[in-house]
Amino acid sequence: MARKLLIEHAEVEGIASFDIYRKHGGYASVEKALKTMSPEDVVEEVKKSGLRGRGGAGFPTGMKWSFLAKPEGVERHLVCNADESEPGTFKDRYLMEKLPHLLIEGMITSSYALGARSSYIYIRGEFMYILRILEKAIAEAYKNGMLGKNILGSGYDLDLIVTPGGGAYICGEETALLESLEGKRGNPRMKPPFPAVKGLWGNPTVVNNVESIAAVVPIVNHGGESYASIGIERSTGTKLISASGNLVRPGVYEIELGLTVEEFIYGDDYCRGIANGKKLKACVPGGSSVPILPHYLVTKTAAGNDRLMTYESLSEGGFESGSMLGSGGFIVFDEDQCIVRNTWNFARFYAHESCGQCSPCREGTGWMEKVLYRLEHGNGTLEDISLLEDINKKIEGNTICPLGDAAAWPVAAAIRHFRDEFEWHVQSPNEALKRNYGLIKAKLEV
Repeated sequence: MARKLLIEHAEVEGIASFDIYRKHGGYASVEKALKTMSPEDVVEEVKKSGLRGRGGAGFPTGMKWSFLAKPEGVERHLVCNADESEPGTFKDRYLMEKLPHLLIEGMITSSYALGARSSYIYIRGEFMYILRILEKAIAEAYKNGMLGKNILGSGYDLDLIVTPGGGAYICGEETALLESLEGKRGNPRMKPPFPAVKGLWGNPTVVNNVESIAAVVPIVNHGGESYASIGIERSTGTKLISASGNLVRPGVYEIELGLTVEEFIYGDDYCRGIANGKKLKACVPGGSSVPILPHYLVTKTAAGNDRLMTYESLSEGGFESGSMLGSGGFIVFDEDQCIVRNTWNFARFYAHESCGQCSPCREGTGWMEKVLYRLEHGNGTLEDISLLEDINKKIEGNTICPLGDAAAWPVAAAIRHFRDEFEWHVQSPNEALKRNYGLIKAKLEV
């Protein structure tokens, strides 16, 4: 069973309260950092840990922190990206709901390391009940001297504000998030300048994911080298995985990076296999924006190596035969599921969530959704499949932010690995409609 560095105490009764959290070792990293470490020491430990951004991009967190500009007399900010909107991803919600003080502790320790004296948690608009949980926890932290003036007598001051977004997926992109936080429409900014130089209100800013910030707590408590000893290669530490789809036991799991995908799907400590005795058909390992893998590439790479739950192994083979760990939104499909319908469903989401700033994304996502609708509903042609591939090429790499790529990659991978199923929808439209009607009917009856 994996070591749990983040959610070990998630099911402890009352752990969302300050007192119970404190009894279980809470805020030890704040005490250690503020009393015995300099900000530079904390940054160095995060670098040693090898922690990579847990929001999807996987960029080294310590390196990102080191890029923060520090002009004399200019305020700096830490912003937590809690706008978890990626379909198939729900681990940040779980962490905030169960362990709000863990996030707050990570925010304090990380803000100290960055020299930020006003920091923000930007939370998804649909998470209003979690916003109330965080507001209560923040109030408790202020009351007990962990926030506000002269924290623990260290001379360090920090104010922490939690604010909701408007429910827009695009605000998960860090510069769109900053625009929204400033009260403007959440459109991504042109880069450079990057937020580390000119971020929130023009000040140097670091934007980190919920899980990334929470991981700073065990890194500071136990040391960066201890954290780096978990995992393999450049995939160090533990990772929260949101497992969903046709699994016996879906849910949120904390795994040690390096676990085999086969063990994660079929192991008794994890998902326990495919539900209802069905066979594995495909898997989206990192949230809706990453390429889908057919069953023969889920547990083994094209080179015959065991597929591991790591950044490197899941991407082995590039997009021809690999995918990405991404946000850890692990979606499993059994043999009965329709890949065309699933791809259309993802495309509808991206067409709806495009901010419209870039024409390749604004127009292209809408075109993909319409063509996939035709294919799914029995009105497609073989030329439509080639048309989708052409639209993908027009979108990928031609937008200000990664939403265009996120919309294009799933469609391209679905066609690459399941072209025969797309062609079947054209050649046997009535059979395809009949099958999907049966699946929908079964879901409604459940």
